[in-house]
This record gives sequence, structure tokens and C-alpha cells, in this order.
Amino acid sequence: MAVNADPAGQLNPLAEVSPSDSGDYGERDDGDAEPDSPAQAEEARPRGMPMAPQRLALIVGLVMIVALAGLAGWLTWRNHQALQVASRCALFLQTASQGALNLTTISYTEVDADIKRILDTATGPFHDDFQTRSGPFVNVVKQAQSTSVGTITEAGLESVNGDTAQVLVAVSVKTSNAGAAGQQPHAWRMRIDVAQRGDTAKVSNVEFVR
Repeated sequence: MAVNADPAGQLNPLAEVSPSDSGDYGERDDGDAEPDSPAQAEEARPRGMPMAPQRLALIVGLVMIVALAGLAGWLTWRNHQALQVASRCALFLQTASQGALNLTTISYTEVDADIKRILDTATGPFHDDFQTRSGPFVNVVKQAQSTSVGTITEAGLESVNGDTAQVLVAVSVKTSNAGAAGQQPHAWRMRIDVAQRGDTAKVSNVEFVR
């Protein structure tokens, strides 16, 4: 900085100072320039300082959207699985109940059609065994002029294992023969095995239980 002296050689504190000689009046240093964009502002943010509220809110919002989308997908999948299980259980119950009715509702006037209905809803060893025994059974029914009518009183799933299930069915059966007085209904209980085949299910075994 240039300092003017008076003719006597004394320093004059009131003498003008040239702007070029002062560090306070020159051009501002580039380091003091304001950032031109939000990105530059973010880069200029000293480490350790809190994130801008707007940016933090945006990140939290995106995380919540992703979480909600994942939860919605999971709930949809669980609901689909529950509907499939409920539909399969209903199919098992309906098949076993119908099988029990087929076995206990037989008339000597329609016995051939009754036997066919039983075989159409049967599968596996039970189908083959019943088909083998059906001939003698038809003869007995026709000779006795027997008629039996079954009514389902209760049915429930005992166990389910994939595409198979065991169902307990309670049936009230009323039987009449030619020349004999009407009999009182008899209560039967059956354990019926059911196997699913595609969209349908069939009876695979029948066991009478107490």
C-alpha cells in the first residue's frame, strides 16, 4: 500500500489510498461466487451439515411408495392363496358328501344308473373294487326290491394333504324292502378319502367308522 508523505517527510494518515492498493475494494474473489444450480449448492454443502428438508422429504416419499407397493403385492398374493385353499376345501367337502349320498341312495328301479353314478365319482382302487362287486350287489337289490335314501347330517374335513383329503361324513339312511314295514333311519359315519384331479375331485376310498 502506498503511503503519502508531506513535504516534511511525515506520514499523513488522512492521505487518500488508491482502491487498487486496498484488499477491501478490489474485485470479489471467485471463491465467493454464489452457486449457479441446486446441484452445485448440494456439492457446496459442507460435509456433516443436515440435508435440505425438500430433498429429505422426496427420499422418504419414494421409500414409502416402494414399501406400500411391496405390501400391496404381498397382500394380493396372500389373498389369492387363501381363496385357493378355501375353494379346494369346499371341493373336498362337496365331493365327499355327494359320494356318501351316492352310496346310500339306491333304488331297485334305477339301480343300474345308481351304480354308474357311484363309479363316475370314484377313482383308484376304490373304483376298481366297487366295479368288481357291483354285479352281485345289483342282483341283491333287485331281488329284495330295496330302496334306500341317504341324508347328510354332518360333514367336516379331518385332514388335508396337498391334492388329497380325508372327510368325515355322517349320514342318516332310511331303507325299505318289498313286503316289509318301513324301517327306522340308521345313522352311519364314513371316512371318505378324496383326491383332486384337475378342477374336479373323486372318491378314492370309503371306510365305515363308529
